[in-house]
Amino acid sequence: MSAVIQEPSQAAIVDMQLHHEIADFLYQEAELLDDWQFRDWLDLLSEDVHYHMRSTTNAQTRDRRRSVQPPSTWIFNDNKFQLERRVARLETGMAWAEEPPSRTRHFVSNLRIRPTSDGQGYEIRSNYILYRAQKERDETWYAGKRIDCVRRSDNRFGWELYEREIVLDQVVITSHNLSVLF
Repeated sequence: MSAVIQEPSQAAIVDMQLHHEIADFLYQEAELLDDWQFRDWLDLLSEDVHYHMRSTTNAQTRDRRRSVQPPSTWIFNDNKFQLERRVARLETGMAWAEEPPSRTRHFVSNLRIRPTSDGQGYEIRSNYILYRAQKERDETWYAGKRIDCVRRSDNRFGWELYEREIVLDQVVITSHNLSVLF
């Protein structure tokens, strides 16, 4: 991640009012995604957003103790332009992977919010579940953790997302495509 992130033991936790404000921003984002309001969702993202997802790798306990970790697999590593292209493709009605469109529910919980050490914004560590249903019997669950970085903005939301790292708990993704937005 490009933001300078503090170690949890070194960072101060934000006050309840700020925690509520940032949590509400993330819940609003989830609602926009679930309602297919992708253009509004793009407005939540900074121009310099770094948006990436990776899967988890299996490592033996003995290797983890020696800090030997297999390399992660990046599923996507997008910037704002690439996300805009993904949204534009969904809007055409010609994205076969989204015919019929997926029905999604984004769940964000266990928010831990701390200032980033660079003073630019706030880091949010959270648990994350995305439920996706499509057609009659096509259902997929994605679970993992997210590390988001947000900062104040003069946009209509008051905040903007400038970094998102999604780490899936799944080692192997069994879904037939990843056309939904996380």
